[in-house]
Amino acid sequence: MSQYGHGFGGNGSGGSGAGFQPGSAGAATSLVELSISGKNLRDMDVFSKSDPMCVVYTQPFGSNSWQEVLRTECIQNNLNPKFTRKVQISYCFEQQQNLKFEMYDIDNPSNNLSDHDFIGRATCTLGQIVTAGGGGSGGHGITLTLSNPDFNGNCGQMVIAAEELSMCKDELELQFMAKKLDRKDWFGSSDPFLQISRSNERPGDFTVVHRTEHINRNCNPVWKQFTIPIRSLCNGDLDRNLKVECFDYNNSGNHSYIGEFATTTRQLIEGPGPTNTYPCINIQKKNSKRSYKDSGKIHLIHSKMQKAFSFLDYVQGGTELACTISIDFTASNGNPQSSDSLHYINPRGMNPYESAIDSVGKIIEDYDSDKLFPVIGFGARLPPDGRVSHEFYVNGHPSNPYCERISGVLSAYRSCINKVQLYGPTNFAPTINHVSKVARNFIDGSQYFILLIVTDGIITDMEQTKSAIVDAALLPISIIIVGVGGADFDAMEELDGDTVRVTDQRGRVASRDIVQFVPMRNFLGIGGPNSQGAGVYLAKEVLAEVPDQFIGFMKSRKIVPKIPHPNASNQSFNLPADPETVINL
Repeated sequence: MSQYGHGFGGNGSGGSGAGFQPGSAGAATSLVELSISGKNLRDMDVFSKSDPMCVVYTQPFGSNSWQEVLRTECIQNNLNPKFTRKVQISYCFEQQQNLKFEMYDIDNPSNNLSDHDFIGRATCTLGQIVTAGGGGSGGHGITLTLSNPDFNGNCGQMVIAAEELSMCKDELELQFMAKKLDRKDWFGSSDPFLQISRSNERPGDFTVVHRTEHINRNCNPVWKQFTIPIRSLCNGDLDRNLKVECFDYNNSGNHSYIGEFATTTRQLIEGPGPTNTYPCINIQKKNSKRSYKDSGKIHLIHSKMQKAFSFLDYVQGGTELACTISIDFTASNGNPQSSDSLHYINPRGMNPYESAIDSVGKIIEDYDSDKLFPVIGFGARLPPDGRVSHEFYVNGHPSNPYCERISGVLSAYRSCINKVQLYGPTNFAPTINHVSKVARNFIDGSQYFILLIVTDGIITDMEQTKSAIVDAALLPISIIIVGVGGADFDAMEELDGDTVRVTDQRGRVASRDIVQFVPMRNFLGIGGPNSQGAGVYLAKEVLAEVPDQFIGFMKSRKIVPKIPHPNASNQSFNLPADPETVINL
């Protein structure tokens, strides 16, 4: 790495030039993008090749515990995968930033890693990655050998390459079609898809940045429109070479090469027209046949540059987070009078429910101007007649569910414990539907709702809950589920759509991932943070996905943030009382 040059940030044509300020002091950190690929992975399947996915972990500064930060896409039947999903991480020269990469063979739709075949793991530091191969934009990267304690043979290798990201926040919306592509299948057709890669400093070296879907049996395909950040596509260098390859998709993973063409981001921005109509050239055919012309034509049919807005852009523009807290009052929590109960009010410290509410709620509280939180309980028998309710106001008020600040939430919770009888079953759908009913009034982007469900039990209305989540995915809602206690939460993982989107019994698929499930015991175990500081780590884990889910909703509705006005005042909303579900304790 050059002492005085561009570091690992590129050749100067792109890099972080947008943030260059002569005469000023630079920040001590850079935003780095890690590209991940596998080499000669161990084949875990009998009748096909492994379907690999990589899980990436970081070790927070001052901690010995690992925290998951990203899962790549799963690539079917491929022992040499090149993942398009990247890791973005802040590089700090003065810290040793430890990273762990685990490779799995994905066998089913489960989000639980224990349900899949473990191929192997490797560890290194971010410093080792950015200095590997002399750095540069798309340097050689570091090659890591995977190890598996249960297997003595070769598990394969991983290649991790780093590139410093530019400050460019724009996005490019693109759509392609093709005409008269070569026929690669026995039945006289092809199943084509496009793969886009950006060039690196090393000649002939490219990093894959996007793959389209494949279209079955169509030599004249029209692929779906997609959006890609400019810094992912070319890292802010509009003249950086792009290679677009066309393949015929095969289930075996051995995709048949149709052809390719070269372009640049600057050329794509020009939009449809003669300059963006490309002959699809099969290099082998061109070199061996004099009469060869092309393997079809690929046309750019849509191009639109647009500004990408961040979570902070919306918050500073007036969008407010509104958090509803839902508490499990089912009997499986144990008798609140017993010190073994998860609802036991301990005068010397917080119980698991209090800890989860306090740690997560205090962060959200900063984004809520009126500091008022609706708190809903479920699974209890209520006074005076002992009827079971899955949607009652924990503060006991007949029409106002709000508690002031998180301290007020905790006070209402402690009071409620002494007034209700824990019962059951564990139903989530009523609470989700309740918040959805409110959120439907705020699809303009003025409010975004977070539903925090704290529970100990295995869900009993799974199908109804899936339907409620599919409906809520169209609304400004994120759902955080914190599991307390030692129950088997495997079924709950099905609601967390990180790997596979939630699908209800009618076959409807959630339009976006809105659920994050975390068992609290992950933060109290051996080797993890101690119980006193567990809340900080819990809050970081459960809130990590909210900004992306927030942005996903805003994009789906094409909502742009409002320009902050110095005299603007935030308005709170009133949750309507439902006479059928409001119980006066």
